[in-house]
Amino acid sequence: MRRTSELEDLLRHHAPQVLGALVRRYGHFDAAEDAVPEALLAAAGQWPAEGVPDNPRGWLIRVASRRLTDALRAEEARRAREERVAALSVRDTDRAPREDDTVSLLFLCCHPNLTPPAQIALTLRAVGGLTTAEIARAHLVPEAAMAMGVPPGPSEAENWGSISRARQKVRGVSFGRPDNWEERLPAVLHTLYLIFNEGYTATSGTSLQRRELAGEAIRLTRTVHRLLPDACEVTGLLALLLLTDARRDARTGPHGELVPLDEQDRDRWDKAAIEEGVALVTHALGQGRAGPYQLRAAIAAVHDEAPSAEATDWREILGLYDILVRLVPGPVERLNRAVAVAMVHGPRAGLAELDALEGDVSAGHRLDAVRGHLLERAGACEEARAAYESAAAKTLSLPEQRYLHARAARLGP
Repeated sequence: MRRTSELEDLLRHHAPQVLGALVRRYGHFDAAEDAVPEALLAAAGQWPAEGVPDNPRGWLIRVASRRLTDALRAEEARRAREERVAALSVRDTDRAPREDDTVSLLFLCCHPNLTPPAQIALTLRAVGGLTTAEIARAHLVPEAAMAMGVPPGPSEAENWGSISRARQKVRGVSFGRPDNWEERLPAVLHTLYLIFNEGYTATSGTSLQRRELAGEAIRLTRTVHRLLPDACEVTGLLALLLLTDARRDARTGPHGELVPLDEQDRDRWDKAAIEEGVALVTHALGQGRAGPYQLRAAIAAVHDEAPSAEATDWREILGLYDILVRLVPGPVERLNRAVAVAMVHGPRAGLAELDALEGDVSAGHRLDAVRGHLLERAGACEEARAAYESAAAKTLSLPEQRYLHARAARLGP
């Protein structure tokens, strides 16, 4: 019998593939998305007692298919529709599909009829397995707004679509790999990046990382890269994920505590992943004008290739951030650039950069965390302690809370 956590990981791994198989076979994205959780619940109730079947994905597809056909029969009143649904049969469900439908599902969720935020939200739920609350935190909007489609403000009313509306819009859309991949690529890459980030640094819970989620994001990015090997931003994203994930074993201590980058044991970094990531980003940067993912990967490569924290080439990193913030002037990019400014020109220079981000909720707890770090380096211990405590109060991640409280405690009562 598998432990509960192992069972949860197994179910999370198969959920998007089961959903993809149902949509490919039956269509009805919204009904299929409702049927999959029922199958997962059935598995969670039966497998601990009866054991995991030899083909868990086939088992889930079979059960979800039955739930789906039952739901379709119940919803349709006309005889012709009932006969059509009744004709659907569960075929070949004891065998896993010969191809992984997850990538096709990924591109379906990024259909051009949807707004970019709706594409991302739908994909994070259907492919990434994120909850509505996790998706809302990724977009910095209230959970109820994400679930019901209420935009965060009047100025964004045209941009924010709800998950429920997105599901309705893709109803009846043919399933399969589209010809216009490039049109959907920005949303696909952004979604994979968000899925990886939630796996690499969980926004809530008792664990710093959700490795299965980060691993799935890397797997899907590899698949997209195989389909579009000449797309430099795809190559850049894959390099970025590999170079970042290479540090995962060194990011936590023996009790799951957070270990910051400059204190990590670099011997625990995955050298093979670093080598592959560096080769990928080097190739991509040689093809022409660099995009945001290539630049982020180049920054990660500078960190990963440094033999020690002290040997990190912060001037090169700052130069790369200068280019990145011109392309993507977002709060996270500007916050990270402020750190690079501090490492090159001193903590007070970095703090001056942070002043421009004051009041920007998009930076979340990290703005206060970075402020605390720079204030500590500048010798302003009392202010640093207050900033760390403020950051700890804003994060839902217990490892991050403990780390920030510990930093504050080091500075005195």
